Amino acid sequence: MKLKLEFLLKVPKVAKDNEIILIKDKNIKNKILKSFNKSLFANKIFQEKKFLTKNLYNKTYIFVNCMKSKTSLDYEKLGSDLYVFLKTNKIEQTFIEANTSIVTNVQLEKLLHGAQLKSYDFDIYKTDKSKKVITNLYVVGNKYKKNNLLRNKLNSLLEGIFLTRDLVSEPGNVLHPDEYAKRITKLRKYGLKIIVYDQKKLKKMGMNALLGVGQGSVRGSYLVTIEWNGIKNKSKPLGFVGKGVCFDTGGYSLKPAKFMEDMTYDMAGSATVVGLMKTLALRKAKINAVGVVGLVENMVSGNAQRPGDIVKSYSGKTIEILNTDAEGRLVLADALTFTEERFKPQFIVDLATLTGAIIVSLGSEYAGLFSNNDKLSKQLIDAGESVEEKLWRMPLNENFDKLINSKNADMQNINYVGGAGSTTAAQFLQRFIINKTPWAHLDIAGMAFSKYGGALNSGGATGYGVRLLNKLIEDNYE
Repeated sequence: MKLKLEFLLKVPKVAKDNEIILIKDKNIKNKILKSFNKSLFANKIFQEKKFLTKNLYNKTYIFVNCMKSKTSLDYEKLGSDLYVFLKTNKIEQTFIEANTSIVTNVQLEKLLHGAQLKSYDFDIYKTDKSKKVITNLYVVGNKYKKNNLLRNKLNSLLEGIFLTRDLVSEPGNVLHPDEYAKRITKLRKYGLKIIVYDQKKLKKMGMNALLGVGQGSVRGSYLVTIEWNGIKNKSKPLGFVGKGVCFDTGGYSLKPAKFMEDMTYDMAGSATVVGLMKTLALRKAKINAVGVVGLVENMVSGNAQRPGDIVKSYSGKTIEILNTDAEGRLVLADALTFTEERFKPQFIVDLATLTGAIIVSLGSEYAGLFSNNDKLSKQLIDAGESVEEKLWRMPLNENFDKLINSKNADMQNINYVGGAGSTTAAQFLQRFIINKTPWAHLDIAGMAFSKYGGALNSGGATGYGVRLLNKLIEDNYE
């Protein structure tokens, strides 16, 4: 059931409809409920429930309890719950009279935003359109501006999140690296500068760590840069790097067959970067930013990378491949050094569904944060808390770093001593931050995809990271 949001000047004449009454003030609540027979809406009942309904004169009044909502996040969650309520009760047409609404315009915007976030549904491959049900939610009022600044910002954010979810939801036979690179180039129409580096260019540049991952696939391998210049001065951009493994078999270190179909979302880090860059362009963010994504497919073939191979990275450092399923860090290694050298950013944040170990550590409640900079870490953690895309900082230490030293090369791509899988992966990445640029690595393996859904997503691809990084930028860099 999808949500369709429209804005009207007045309620159209219909025989039956539903009206949402948002209640924030206790005295007004009692006054309103008294007019509809207060005995049916006892205070205790209303305190325990978020929604109550009352039928009167062929109209269903839906009372929404806003009194416990204080923060923007509270109203977003309430909007999400409202959408679920409408969907569960199969209410297909509802009106909110904004002129008489007790909540402020900001609170109403956040409530609507939460409802829209929750309503996402990836159904483009469903052929039976007759089963498609739409919930029409109308905001009515001549005092309510459809195109206010906050609404435009939230719409821009919504489009970025939905793009991220769409990309992560696509099957591997559709969104392979060739197609993915093409889709990113379509974002040029929003004012983004996009450069695609194909295999020939990458080989010339010396990006052998990234190319090694993709060499077993019939598809191409790419590095794509996405630049947004929101201010005219030549200030250093903010840097965002994403892992884009469009499908991950594990290579010769083959994954178990069970749940391998989920490996279509091993490109979620890159999808977050792409969605974020679209958001920044749509809302014309007053910053300079660059997104860099490495797009590959990790397959098994006669030309695939072997355990024991040694490759020379873009940085010049050599890597012994002990496990071909530890491929994401190889893609990021070249992308991180390239981003630091080419763009000289203020900071770099990379995102990747990098390790299963982070799910063992943090489940699906927090993404793992590894960083060489306390200030950037705090900014990220605070931003995550405010939009409920939480982060937990994990340790980096030279003793962990020693575990990835190799006898045959500068380093090996996995720690075979055992334990600390997420940390040693982060230590590996840190070696490719050559000039000590402030850097944070977000391991989002437990957050990018949800079997059950969360407060602001309906299950499947979550779009994790777009809200978090957008908030980081809004609060600290604009």
